[in-house]
Amino acid sequence: MVRLEVKGVSFSYDSTPVLEDVSLTVKGGEILSIIGPNGSGKSTLLRCIDRMLRPRLGTILVDGKDINALSRGEVARKIGLVPQSERAHFPMSVFEMVLMGRRPYVDWSPSSRDLKIVSDKIEALGLKELATRDIRELSGGEWQKVLIARALAVEPEVLLLDEPTSNLDIRHQLEVMDMVRRLAKERDISVVMAIHDLNIAAMYSDKVVMLIKGKVFAAGGPEVLTPCNIESVYGVKVKVLNFSERVVIIPEEPTPSSSLI
Repeated sequence: MVRLEVKGVSFSYDSTPVLEDVSLTVKGGEILSIIGPNGSGKSTLLRCIDRMLRPRLGTILVDGKDINALSRGEVARKIGLVPQSERAHFPMSVFEMVLMGRRPYVDWSPSSRDLKIVSDKIEALGLKELATRDIRELSGGEWQKVLIARALAVEPEVLLLDEPTSNLDIRHQLEVMDMVRRLAKERDISVVMAIHDLNIAAMYSDKVVMLIKGKVFAAGGPEVLTPCNIESVYGVKVKVLNFSERVVIIPEEPTPSSSLI
């Protein structure tokens, strides 16, 4: 079943076009990665899906319903967002932070069901021992898990991730992505993530959309991550090495000015 459908979306900041005729579909349990160089429109597309931004043209459907026909509360209950740039600035416990994900459901004070959902998400993400910890004391990997737990506390049908592995070491990158994949399959959540790391995209994606200057250059499974496509989108020559369960993308001829992927 198609959970999320983006049809012909175009968006501009004032007179500057950022997205042009972008379309994609994501089923329940699937992970779709949006990749492309800086300024290609990845984060803007996520904000359009979350209705933080309104496209100039096109339609976005969740379970066949146009998000523009839904109330802000209905959108907040269907879509969970993990932003890229959020930081912990105020004293708050991990439990309180995850509880913020229940705001679309809470009128005055959280119910016993809200508290149970928050406890379940904290346990599912391995944060139980950190539940009373001040969020300002967390490591990068722990903080990323807390943000994902908060988004999952919404019990969303669609989960949006903006650079979920940025600033994480390789161990925490794999740990976070293993967790995202497991939760997507177990809870039938459609995951859309904007990501720079092509190796993570190749390892964990069911679908990949390659953007360049706001347009879809290529779309399909991880097999679209070919040396030819990557060179066309990023301007970098690479080798794609296929192992038994993993694809590794490396620069073909590194030079001092090369951008490592």
